Amino acid sequence: MGFGHISRDVKLAALHLHSRGLLGLWDIITSCGFSQHTFFHVKCLWNETGDVLPCSIGSRGWPCMLIREDIEYLLELVRDNPTYFLDEMEHLLTNNCFISVHFTMIHQQLEQLGMSRK
Repeated sequence: MGFGHISRDVKLAALHLHSRGLLGLWDIITSCGFSQHTFFHVKCLWNETGDVLPCSIGSRGWPCMLIREDIEYLLELVRDNPTYFLDEMEHLLTNNCFISVHFTMIHQQLEQLGMSRK
């Protein structure tokens, strides 16, 4: 096994196969073509960020400081009260999640999640 690129789809498929118990770990890593270490690294990324790729790939600027739980909290805020302004969400994140981020990061995360401005 070399240092080849493993597509996002293969990583997601491996995680889904493992989480649903459809195949054993050894069968998954041999059929997907990556090591056990790579599998657990991908699983750790998924648990921390909700994605199988690190934030820095394909992005510019500062890395995302929001973890999966923070992003889920933002989605919950939008679902519960869609009339919140970004600065109100920033305040709620600071008080309830103890994380300080700028409202532009909140806007970018909501855009990436497919939220419209309406």
